[in-house]
Amino acid sequence: MSKVLVALLLSAALVGCHRGVKVNTAPAPAAAAAKPVTFKVTNNLAQPVNVYVTSGGSDILAGQVAGNSTTALSVPGVGAGATVSLKARTVDGTHTYTRDDVTLTSTYTWQLP
Repeated sequence: MSKVLVALLLSAALVGCHRGVKVNTAPAPAAAAAKPVTFKVTNNLAQPVNVYVTSGGSDILAGQVAGNSTTALSVPGVGAGATVSLKARTVDGTHTYTRDDVTLTSTYTWQLP
């Protein structure tokens, strides 16, 4: 009788511990996110600057532009036609340059200073 009881308890324990496994595929992609637009920044200063795009109240680092050079930058999630503010800060933090109400396009070039 005890063997039957042990077998019954083990069976109940195994059934109680069994967890169903649900397998899903990856979620369907959301509507195509805005394709980032590439714009150019010409830095006429001798030192590098960090360039930020302000969108929705948040500063997003677009990249760094070396002194006396031009670099193409883009920011994921900010697409062509978006109206943003641009900010460039020298790497030593002594100067900040801004440009408000910029409509980003692939032909947009910002010259500093």
